[in-house]
Amino acid sequence: MERSGCPVGRGGGGAMIGGGHCLAPARTIDAPIDGASDRYSRLFPELSPSIDDNEALLALAITGGVCDGGEDCGDAAETAAGWPMFGQYVAHDITADRSPIAATADPGLIVNSRVPRANLESLYGDGQIGSPYLFRVDDPDLLLLGVNDRGEERDLPRNQQGIALIGDPRNDVHLFVSQLQVAMIGVHNRLVEQARRDGVGAADVFATARRQTAWHHQWVILHDFLPRVVDPALAAEVRTEGPRFYRAGADPKIPFEFADAAFRYGHGQVRNEFVVNAGSGERRFFPDLLGFRPVPGELVVDWRLLFDVPGEPPAQRAKKIDGTLAHALIELPTAVTGEVETDAYRSLAGRDLQRGNAYGLPSGEDGARSRLASKRTRSPRRATSPGRRSGST
Repeated sequence: MERSGCPVGRGGGGAMIGGGHCLAPARTIDAPIDGASDRYSRLFPELSPSIDDNEALLALAITGGVCDGGEDCGDAAETAAGWPMFGQYVAHDITADRSPIAATADPGLIVNSRVPRANLESLYGDGQIGSPYLFRVDDPDLLLLGVNDRGEERDLPRNQQGIALIGDPRNDVHLFVSQLQVAMIGVHNRLVEQARRDGVGAADVFATARRQTAWHHQWVILHDFLPRVVDPALAAEVRTEGPRFYRAGADPKIPFEFADAAFRYGHGQVRNEFVVNAGSGERRFFPDLLGFRPVPGELVVDWRLLFDVPGEPPAQRAKKIDGTLAHALIELPTAVTGEVETDAYRSLAGRDLQRGNAYGLPSGEDGARSRLASKRTRSPRRATSPGRRSGST
């Protein structure tokens, strides 16, 4: 669940995918160069850190601590269990902090190795030339799929050691994000077929399918995902009137307050156990659904059990957000965290708290009070804020 570039967590650096030359023919115009795409920003630079006692902070996150929600967590009333997984997929597309987890860090030196746009870098890597292993040799407009033990193309392509050949290794950390990647590969490949049926020229088929896949992805974020994450009226207001506090401008940066605090809300929605398909029974999230290995046919995800589908019974609910994480996230496998010096670093809650503390982030309460105070004194905002481009995501 971490946004580390290394598949075993933030304990080590991860190699960049593809070449680093700024003129690499497959590199998109806004792609990062050798991981130096940009730094993060701060939304509340004037506010003080929430706590300076690191040991006390980590004590909250250990087994049996206040962040441990146990094995039997309550369900959310409305949110289906698949949405926090989709949120993780979005996070992997716009943020990649590959710095090691530590008690302190210099935020000014932290690099975001992803372009902060929903452009599906994690799906396409460096494209057909920069990441040829992502594409079929016999038809390079199509992304490559793997074959599972039943002979079905329902897994990621993998090397002889079972390592997924994908644009971002984090998208194989657990079964659901891995199967979401499979689903997105399927979306792209269907749009390739559609482009050919529509008579798109051979030289333009891949670019057309990639653009349309990104548009579909962005539409889901704006019109299906965000209204479930925030109040629907607020989501509609931001789309029509623009942001109130965050200004992307021509050189957008992801605020630490978003990447390492607010958007980690989804960790609190992950269930302890899941039913994957009609024959799977209940499986514990970790270690039963750990990734970094081939997905057998018996664990192919039936998405009707994760997302509400018209005409189908309601899907499993996400965990209720209550300030705790499911116990499966409090004792993460070593394959996720790597070898750690502090037991609290095996806890996703501990890693979240440590990261925010290392970057000196304020509490959510302080941030809310600060914004409410500025709301009382701000002048009326314009419909389109400075630096905001119509139709941008």
